[in-house]
Amino acid sequence: MHAAARLIPAIDTADPARAAALAGALAPHCGALKLGLELFAAEGPAAMRAMTERAPVFLDLKLHDIPNTVAGAVRSLLPLRPAMLTLHGLGGPAMIAAAREAAEAAGAARPILLAVTVLTSMDAATLAETGVSGGPVQQVLRLARLALGAGADGLVCSPQEVSRIRDAFGAAPLLVVPGVRPAGSALGDQARTATPAEAVAAGADWIVVGRPITGAADPAAAAAAIAESLPA
Repeated sequence: MHAAARLIPAIDTADPARAAALAGALAPHCGALKLGLELFAAEGPAAMRAMTERAPVFLDLKLHDIPNTVAGAVRSLLPLRPAMLTLHGLGGPAMIAAAREAAEAAGAARPILLAVTVLTSMDAATLAETGVSGGPVQQVLRLARLALGAGADGLVCSPQEVSRIRDAFGAAPLLVVPGVRPAGSALGDQARTATPAEAVAAGADWIVVGRPITGAADPAAAAAAIAESLPA
C-alpha cells in the first residue's frame, strides 16, 4: 500500500461547509476520510453522500445494540456505500455476526466491518472504573479474538496494541489505528498514542489523525507532511 493511502483524516465537525472544504483539501493526501458521530448526527446521510464524492469513507458510528437492531442499522447504511464501518466489540459475537450477515447483502461492495476494542481515550485506571481489570492490552486481545471469530474483518485499536495483535493474529486482520499524534502535537483526550511512523511500523494498515490535521493552519499541508513521514 502506498504510504499516503494509509492516512485517514478525521472530519470531526458539525458544519457541513467546513466538512466539505476539509474533504476537498485533504482527499488528495489520504486513502479515505473518516465521517464520525458529530457530522453524521448533524447532517445524516447527506454528509455521507457529499463526502463519498471526494474519497472512500470510513463511517465511524460505533454501532452497539442488540443484534437485530444493529443488523437493521447496517442494512440501512448499505445504500450509502461506506468503505468501512465500525461496531463496538463489546456488543458481543451475536451482534457482530448479525452485522456481518446484514452486510453480505451488498455482495462485493459490502463495507469492511471493524470492531472497536478499547477507546484510545481510556487507560488502565479508566477501564478499571468500568469493571474491566487487567489493563487495555488484555481487554483489546480479548475483544479482538471475540470479534474476529464472529466475522469482523478487522479491528480499531490504539497504536500501543498493534504489535500484540499482529503477534496473536498475524497479518490477516485489518487494523485501523486512531490515537496517532505527530511528534510534538498535543495529546488532547488521547491516552494511548504513538507517532504516525511508529503506528505503521508496528503493523497498522491505516492510521486515523484528526485535530493535528484539521486544527492546523493549513490542513492539506499537515496531511501531506504526515503522509510523507510514513514508511512505505
